[in-house]
Amino acid sequence: MRNRLTRMDPVPAKTFEHDPDAMILNLFYEDKDDRWFPGDRHLRRMARRLLLGEPRMSGQLRVFLNLCAGLDRLGIRYRVNDYGYIAQHPKELACIIGRTFLLDKFAWKNPILLGVAAHNHPLDDPDLFKRLPVKKVVVPGPWYVDMYRPHWPDTEAWPIGIDTDLWAPSRASQKTFDVLIYDKVHWDRERYAPQLIEPVRARLRKEGRSFTELRYGSYKEEDFQAALARSRAMIFLCQNESQGIAYQQALSCGVPVFAWDPGGPWRDPDYYPHRVQFAPVSSVPYWDERCGAKFLDVAQFEAGWDDFWAGCVAGAFDPRGYILDNLTLEQRALQYYEIARSIVRQPAQASGRPVEERSTGSTPELELHQRHQMS
Repeated sequence: MRNRLTRMDPVPAKTFEHDPDAMILNLFYEDKDDRWFPGDRHLRRMARRLLLGEPRMSGQLRVFLNLCAGLDRLGIRYRVNDYGYIAQHPKELACIIGRTFLLDKFAWKNPILLGVAAHNHPLDDPDLFKRLPVKKVVVPGPWYVDMYRPHWPDTEAWPIGIDTDLWAPSRASQKTFDVLIYDKVHWDRERYAPQLIEPVRARLRKEGRSFTELRYGSYKEEDFQAALARSRAMIFLCQNESQGIAYQQALSCGVPVFAWDPGGPWRDPDYYPHRVQFAPVSSVPYWDERCGAKFLDVAQFEAGWDDFWAGCVAGAFDPRGYILDNLTLEQRALQYYEIARSIVRQPAQASGRPVEERSTGSTPELELHQRHQMS
């Protein structure tokens, strides 16, 4: 049974085996900012819990927690939201994972590694590299890099790792559904609901395939885990993904994916077509033939479904193998660490306070999630 304390006990940091004199990362992440008066984010959080129950895990928070989990496994030491320390050591690197309000919350003098839970597009802050000591921006995937670099040349792709212990294959006896339809169609939904989603359902019904559905934003992580455990395959419906953590969690569970990958321009209505016209995008930016198959439109879905399903029945795919080779917690945490080291190029200086205390300045919500992650 998990301890539900709202304060996280200090946990001694392990030694990074590859480099015992390695730098200590200074991580900064906050999910919510004050809106009306200092500290009101805590009251708003409590009110939401009373009215709506426990909040769903945000993608940004999942990025932060998985980075910390990967660093823990590697034994790389880090501090969290230690503004006092970073103010006293202006030459040390500040790793601001998110969100953008943190850029204006503190008088940053330190070199900054920014991302991935930050801007949607460089046009949101075109003078970022001039007004702040940002040295590099990381974004979740390769097509996002291509979109950013004309504006911010110092941009690099960094995907977060997947917890392959948590997202693991279930027994064959648990598979009570043929297909999980994962619905993340949010732009032009009134068009795609009849033109894509319903034809997918109709094909499965016609063949007598049992299926269940989850719609993005309306479930909790444990609901998704349970659905994957019961499903033999997943149909992934999404216009584009910067990384696509959900479909990668499915792959980690050994569930092959039939992915709608329409390509084309980035159609975020806040930017397209009046501010940004960028192409091509992808809904599955990390992928190879082991993961499953892709289709461009409903015609390709109809044409390709039989081959995909036959591959599932024959065990022709190895989706978990792809994740183990490319997207584990350790692999991606090490990449993040190496990006940080490439900026600093020297070990961090010893401070006058114990470096074994990993977290200071965290909010109760963040600490509770951290305890949940490590328990």
